[in-house]
Amino acid sequence: MSGIFAKPNRNRPEPLWHQAEQAMRTLISSGEWATGAQIPNEERLCDLLGVSRITVRHALRNLEDSGLLSREHGRGTFVRSPTVIAGVRGLTSFTQEMANLGLNLGTRLLDARIIAADAQVAGALEIEEGTPVLQLRRLRLGNDQPIGIQTAHLPAARVQGLLETAASVSSLYETLKASYGIVPQEAREIYRIGEVKPEDAELIQLKAGSSAFMVERIAFDRSGPFEFTVSTMRGDRYEIRSVLHL
Repeated sequence: MSGIFAKPNRNRPEPLWHQAEQAMRTLISSGEWATGAQIPNEERLCDLLGVSRITVRHALRNLEDSGLLSREHGRGTFVRSPTVIAGVRGLTSFTQEMANLGLNLGTRLLDARIIAADAQVAGALEIEEGTPVLQLRRLRLGNDQPIGIQTAHLPAARVQGLLETAASVSSLYETLKASYGIVPQEAREIYRIGEVKPEDAELIQLKAGSSAFMVERIAFDRSGPFEFTVSTMRGDRYEIRSVLHL
């Protein structure tokens, strides 16, 4: 298989993640990885390409965003036909979204702590599993009505001191910009329909098991991913608006 693609080489000018991505694109386009086939796991890809797990994750994320790969929780990563991703909108914070809608924003901090990154968080933030991350769980309100619960994860090394001041944070992005020089440049979101968990039901005033938007966001600044947030949003109080262009 290694003869099909050029193995990443540190002596070449292109970043290793780009070289790894091109190698995997070659495996897909050549038919070595057929449509519908499951590709090797991260550990095997590291051995195959001779790069770190963080580099592999960066390349996999780009291929997933391009519609060439599909990651299925608990099953693995599969090759799929390229898809069109529609509905691009501006990068805004929740605070700004509420202001744009003319709503008075309210935020209640439910929990703030330093935890070890699990596989999902580590993969999103392109860090090693077990790396300390700051987890912020917040109830978001508009005009005093619950809209959703957001659980944000940020690399602890980049936001030292934020744990102690978390209770006073209204706009996370404004705080990150003012105190840590972190300026969002891009965000990638996935929306799914899921069920409200029992521990969230009373907080957002829905019955456990009710349908709601489940939103995953990975936000990037010039240094890479700095935020992974998982949100449960009320479908009757939160809208997805898209402008499509030919």
